[in-house]
Amino acid sequence: MGEGVVEATIIKWHVITGDKVKADDVLCDIATDKVDSEITSPEDGIIKEILFNEGNVVGVGKTILILESLKNISDNKIYTTASANLEFKTFAKLYNDEISKNSENKENQTRMQLSPLVKQIISQNKISNDELQIIKGSGIDGRITKEDILNYLETKNSTKKDEAKSVKMEIITEQSFHYIDEDTVIEMDRVRKLIAEHMIRSKQISAHVTSFIEADVTRIVLWREKNKEFFKSKYNINLTYLPVFVQELSKLLPKYPILNSVVDGDKIILKKNINIGIATVLPDDNLIVPVVKNVDQLSLLGIIKSIHDIATRARENKLLPSEITGGTFSVTNLGTFGTLAGTPIINQPQVAILGIGTVKKVPSVMETNEGDIIAIRSKVIFSLSYDHRIIDGMKAGKFLKDYVDLIQNIL
Repeated sequence: MGEGVVEATIIKWHVITGDKVKADDVLCDIATDKVDSEITSPEDGIIKEILFNEGNVVGVGKTILILESLKNISDNKIYTTASANLEFKTFAKLYNDEISKNSENKENQTRMQLSPLVKQIISQNKISNDELQIIKGSGIDGRITKEDILNYLETKNSTKKDEAKSVKMEIITEQSFHYIDEDTVIEMDRVRKLIAEHMIRSKQISAHVTSFIEADVTRIVLWREKNKEFFKSKYNINLTYLPVFVQELSKLLPKYPILNSVVDGDKIILKKNINIGIATVLPDDNLIVPVVKNVDQLSLLGIIKSIHDIATRARENKLLPSEITGGTFSVTNLGTFGTLAGTPIINQPQVAILGIGTVKKVPSVMETNEGDIIAIRSKVIFSLSYDHRIIDGMKAGKFLKDYVDLIQNIL
């Protein structure tokens, strides 16, 4: 399911108990973060039991369905339902007897292997170790999940929460008087709710600061104009400036490991791999951030193809859950619709995100041996939002200056 993914929601079952299925038949749809995926049958069989309902949130690694395999059925050897059940029960007893010997120790060791998000919630709410011992984990091997922590906090702060709900209801009621018949009320869909939750949490966790710098990208513009028809005819790809910006970013990040890091509670983890998330707008105007892994090991052509591939499959809802996790740094192209600059929100648990404004022709003063002249140049504004808990303004400024030097002297 990808790094950091600990649970998924069952959206829809495509089978019922007793159905006969073939290998690769779709059993159910699941959702994890912003990606919907299909779970398919590993082989031919009969659905014996469905263990979770639609809408249930299930920990990664949990059994969700029991399939009776048809592999052992042949013309010469047919197992009856009764004998198959007997064999299954015998195997289950032996298996359970074996694992029960070490289950208690395993549970104690693994239940405290918390995800970064759970650790952040624990730290923010000052939950003590004694409190953690009384929380019953619903994850794999009793691991404490986000839902377990939130349920505990809800119970602990029920009185305050009830008061807050009362105030919220009063506000909602007051706002409702402003509705008129001509107004259209739209409920947020699941993805929009997840984006809202993620953005608010990021602003609450990180001390956001944004720095700006301008770069002359005339060379890149001329290179694109020269090569865009070739890429369109040979690879059927619309060549953009983004892959060039991403490649130069991948060259610079190893020199600034603090910007290629994630935060886990009070720990800063410098990531070895350069995995860059590319913010992508979906057809329904929602946003997703698929990740290009190990960008520093790719050629420019490899980066162009990778970005085109994940962007295309993101818009077709064909991304795997693992393809939106594991990012170490993110990029968002703010200039697609002419925006000069912006202040992007950090993609947790990362510590920085680069915003790219629109490339625009402007009159510019240039220094020459004969003196200053005014020329038409193509320029862009880069905005770096960074976590001030981890990165100081001097480090961010130096990073942006070095980045612009790379951009202006390539190709």
